[in-house]
Amino acid sequence: MEDKDIQQEIFTYNSSGLIYSANWSIRADKPYRLAFGSFVGSGTNFLEVIQLNKERTNFVRVGGIEHTYPPTKLAWIPDRAGVHSDLFATTSDYLRLYGVDQNGGVKLRSVFTGNKGNEFTAPLTSFDWNEIHAEKIVTASIDATCTIWNVERQQSVTQLIAHDKEVYDLAFSNRWPDVFASVGADGSVRMFDLRTLEHSTIIYETQDLTALVRLGWNKQDPNYIATIMADSPIVTILDIRVPSFPAAQLEGHQKSLTALSWAPHSSTHICTASDDRQALIWDISALPKPIEDPILAYNANESISQLQWSVTHSDWISIAFGRSLQMLRV
Repeated sequence: MEDKDIQQEIFTYNSSGLIYSANWSIRADKPYRLAFGSFVGSGTNFLEVIQLNKERTNFVRVGGIEHTYPPTKLAWIPDRAGVHSDLFATTSDYLRLYGVDQNGGVKLRSVFTGNKGNEFTAPLTSFDWNEIHAEKIVTASIDATCTIWNVERQQSVTQLIAHDKEVYDLAFSNRWPDVFASVGADGSVRMFDLRTLEHSTIIYETQDLTALVRLGWNKQDPNYIATIMADSPIVTILDIRVPSFPAAQLEGHQKSLTALSWAPHSSTHICTASDDRQALIWDISALPKPIEDPILAYNANESISQLQWSVTHSDWISIAFGRSLQMLRV
């Protein structure tokens, strides 16, 4: 069944606990599948895999597993063709890799410690999976480092001190496989090249060095990066060809932003989410003219904690708020 044959505009899945991280599966042979992690302050957390049923009328749970801490991020292997094993990863105290079998069963494959002989490991805040070289993952940590991992070898390749303070988010470029960018508590956006890690480029700093907490790299035009400042309702769009100065600032939210996601199929569309319960879609094709208003808006029942635009099903985004995960047609 294709997107155009699905009658509903919204699908909702209600979990037993608060949802903290969520993401779309990318495999073409596993359509409309997502995984998410819980936020349980005291007690065991969990991961769940859900998918639309064959009739495309509602979500069904297909698998799950316990997870010690709330996962700060979850992402599936970037493998649309299904060449690799069916995998997804999470970050929290460690980077963990999970496999999904044909029946939907979830099994822990690996725990990446990379810190032999040391019981203490600084918590991980985020990670990204290299879309071109699927064996590479980069993680961000509160100890100001980023670590490059080889998933196939199950070991760290290199670790670097990336920022002056905590690193909060990062992303690989999907056009330049050796390049990733990161943001952190020092208020900077920095770009790194795996071939020359002794150097980095600071492409933007907030005026008062206020922390930057989220980063998204444009999927179709690698010159554009979006970032979010802590406790701010404004999204900053950066053109890396013109460092230090925002290309645009999107000012449509009323409360602090929580998430952003570039469209996978368009270089000029981005979706943002906020504590104001809104998910907004913006068209930035008019740049360098100011972008005044979003082109679409959706109101959720609670503050939106997670937002992802599906790579495989580009007419759909997912949002999470409270105990609910929704799939929305855009």
